[in-house]
Amino acid sequence: MTRDTREETEEAGEAGEAGEAGETDEGEVTGEAVAAEGAEPSAGLSRRRTWVAAVAVGAVLLSAAGVAASLVIKSPAQTAAEAGPPPLDVLIARVEKRVLRDTVIVRGTVTSAQAVQFTPTATGGEGAGPPVVTKVAVRQGDKVEAGKVLLEVSGRPVFALPGGLPVYRDLKPGATGDDVKQLQKALAGLGHGTGSDAVGTFGAGTKTALGAFYKAIGYDPLPALADRGEAVKSAEDAVTSAERSLEDAKAAAANTGTGGTGTTGGTGTTGTTGTSGTTGGSGTKGSGGGKGSGQDAARAVARAQEDLGKARERLAEARAAAGPMLPVGEVVFLESFPARADSVTVRPGSPVSGAAMTLSAGALVVRGQLQEHQRGLVRAGQKVEILSEVSGVTAAAEVQSVADAAQSAPAPGGGSTGGQGEGQGQNQGQGQGQQAPAPGGPTGYEMLVRPLAPLDTKLVGQDVRLTVEAAATDGNALVVPVSAVSAQADGRTIVTVVDGTGAQRRVEVRPGTTGDGYVEVRPTGDGPLADGDSVVIGVNPGVANKQPGKQPGKQQNDGKTGGSGSDSGGGKSGGGS
Repeated sequence: MTRDTREETEEAGEAGEAGEAGETDEGEVTGEAVAAEGAEPSAGLSRRRTWVAAVAVGAVLLSAAGVAASLVIKSPAQTAAEAGPPPLDVLIARVEKRVLRDTVIVRGTVTSAQAVQFTPTATGGEGAGPPVVTKVAVRQGDKVEAGKVLLEVSGRPVFALPGGLPVYRDLKPGATGDDVKQLQKALAGLGHGTGSDAVGTFGAGTKTALGAFYKAIGYDPLPALADRGEAVKSAEDAVTSAERSLEDAKAAAANTGTGGTGTTGGTGTTGTTGTSGTTGGSGTKGSGGGKGSGQDAARAVARAQEDLGKARERLAEARAAAGPMLPVGEVVFLESFPARADSVTVRPGSPVSGAAMTLSAGALVVRGQLQEHQRGLVRAGQKVEILSEVSGVTAAAEVQSVADAAQSAPAPGGGSTGGQGEGQGQNQGQGQGQQAPAPGGPTGYEMLVRPLAPLDTKLVGQDVRLTVEAAATDGNALVVPVSAVSAQADGRTIVTVVDGTGAQRRVEVRPGTTGDGYVEVRPTGDGPLADGDSVVIGVNPGVANKQPGKQPGKQQNDGKTGGSGSDSGGGKSGGGS
């Protein structure tokens, strides 16, 4: 046998022995597994019960540890609170050092310095019917220039001219006054000079300028005299007759001086007569013999010359009274241009009844209404802050004026009173008026506020808030709530200062400016009072009611504190019961 064969035989034998051993082990394991299958369920249940019990015991222990820790451990804030003084039985406020302002807040409407409601009128003539609007030349929101036709009433124009004096009468040739001066200036500004006319006198130059203006806007002016020129024509005829009488008188005198016989004197008996009630020069009678005829002829010539002078005077008067006029119903004067048409309420065909349009001109201002209790606090020159809640725009302004008498508030969108002078009423001219204040609402005292810088025209018509600075301290001052100040029985005014421990001390003060619930105080030397000090303003009911011996709602401090709410010099303290 070789070596290789011997090794294979040994390996085969070992494998056989291993197989027998494996069979024996497998049988043993199988028997043990069968025995273990019966004990496995009871062991698993026992282990689960052990874990549940352990978790429950751990939870109880943790809860007990948390309760114990909460009783022993405290936060820094809790420790400080327990170590500090007990809560105060009074309410306190800090003394502040700042500028104190007393303000009055009202509402206002942004509008122009001048707002005019125009009520058109028509000049009645022969056969004229009720006035009716025949043309509207502007729309709401349009700009209006000087000399522009606004509308037409019964075929007659209504236009705007620059001026601050309201029209109150028809301006006719021969008229004098400030309104004539205003018309002359307006015409000159439009390029129609008034020539040599005296300032404020409606003369020939003003007539020419007015006629030229009417022609420029496409209309004929109305004549001042509605007689179709009969007065001038009659006066001209009287002058012609007087001139002829003078010529005849002179001829008769010449004949009398050369003839000497007096035979020609008889021709003077016919004479001539002037028209329109003017006596013509009387004819001279021949003396028949020439004696004294020279004196009669000279007297006739003198009388004829006197008659001619009077006729010429009447003609000058008639011509001066004739010519174009400016009717009260055809013009509205505005302070500045361009103006704005805030509202137009008529259209062609509308009968004339009430205001036709509202015009505004001048810089933007704000008009507000003060109530009776506010009027005494506001004066001209005080500072005002304008705030538009719509756009967020603020502007500095000042009070320009406060009305002395109560009046109606302006109606929304209707503008304010005619801005051509305070107290301006309806215009009067032949029973007509066209520049009237807008209808009103609640009664109040009108306050006019003028911005320090021009306002944006987008604010026109907006409702804004006006904060009027009625009073202010001179620089920073010590201020406390009004309720911190009280008056003592001896007449002294005091505040009660509380320190960090709750100790109280009284400081005599002199009150000053009040505003917005605060009052300026000045210590009079009884003790220091500084910015940041705490002063009593009332009772802390949450603490006072819990303390024995104290009635709810009342402060018991043995008369040392003064928060009882009596009158002080600067206002009423409201901190007590």
